[in-house]
Amino acid sequence: MGAKKILMFVGDYVEDYEVMVPFQALQMVGHVVHAVCPDKKAGDKVRTAVHDFEGDQTYSEKRGHDFVLNASFASVKPEDYDALVIPGGRAPEYLRLEGRVIEATQHFFRASKPIAAICHGVQLLAATGELSGRRCSGYPACAPEVRLAGGVYVDVRVDEAVVDGNLVTAPAWPAHPAWLARFLEVLGTRIA
Repeated sequence: MGAKKILMFVGDYVEDYEVMVPFQALQMVGHVVHAVCPDKKAGDKVRTAVHDFEGDQTYSEKRGHDFVLNASFASVKPEDYDALVIPGGRAPEYLRLEGRVIEATQHFFRASKPIAAICHGVQLLAATGELSGRRCSGYPACAPEVRLAGGVYVDVRVDEAVVDGNLVTAPAWPAHPAWLARFLEVLGTRIA
């Protein structure tokens, strides 16, 4: 299949690897990726955070890079996109408060379009009301939200991904190889 047009929701303190790696990797294989943030336009920046696993009870957080948006949120029409990507970090926590973000995410569920979410991205999925009966993974601290939303939280290793139909999820950035590979399969992308 040909190039897909992919929407990516980001915001300040999105996890650095979880936005940069899929944004670049999906473009590398020929897809068009539009990274957008409410109240921002193409050329604006969001700050990223680096979450790491250093032996503490939770991840540590350090300042990451500035990530430049390449599309304007105000002009996004979900029906124009083939798939959705939701990186983790702190951004999903407040992005789920934006009505247009919720409505757009619901569109991808209801149209059975591919959705990839990683880490705290499942917070946004849980807020849509569309997880009922769906199997997904994410950062383990988000498991209660998935369950409260009617979803089935799947506890996998940090480097594994979970596929449930059009939905591809993973616990955190160490899963990038598996998560992106499964997402490309759901997209119908073939790499020769």
